[in-house]
Amino acid sequence: MFNQEMLNKAEAIRCIRVQSLINEEFGFLDKNKQKVDFLAYFRAKARERYEKWDCVCNHFEKFCGGKCTFGDITVELCEKFRDYLLKCKQIHHSNSYISRNSAAGYYSTFRALLKIAYKEKMLRENLNDFLEKIEWKEVKKEYLTLDEVKLLAATPCRIPVLKQASLFACMTGLRISDILKLQWSDF
Repeated sequence: MFNQEMLNKAEAIRCIRVQSLINEEFGFLDKNKQKVDFLAYFRAKARERYEKWDCVCNHFEKFCGGKCTFGDITVELCEKFRDYLLKCKQIHHSNSYISRNSAAGYYSTFRALLKIAYKEKMLRENLNDFLEKIEWKEVKKEYLTLDEVKLLAATPCRIPVLKQASLFACMTGLRISDILKLQWSDF
């Protein structure tokens, strides 16, 4: 009795997998893939990449209310996420909005994820063909001249580590957020 029940379950699983393979081969819509958790897929891909992917994943999770399957991913949803990024506040600093260039970078990362999902046959079509990017805004970057760095080095400071960190940032070009994350193993 038990063996026959297990054999029936195994046969049902085999039938579902064969149906999935046939659907994929002939370009039919695979309803099983449509039910797969897109957010779990996004989180897994973000863990393989770098911190910006986590940030984009967090924004997308907030945008979709914590639930999203591959069946939910449409051009319209992607366009709404684009609009959301252009108007949303920062995750860690909720009193300020993300900049246009941050929104452009986040949306570019999201579009890269869509391309990966398409290549892995999780999406039936490359949605990027129908999506408009967020254009980058020209930014004038300011930096200290050599004379200003020398003046900074000669200026007394009551907190020596602050002065050392500032000079370290000037000499390496690292942002304060990058410096704060440094570990001895990075050197």
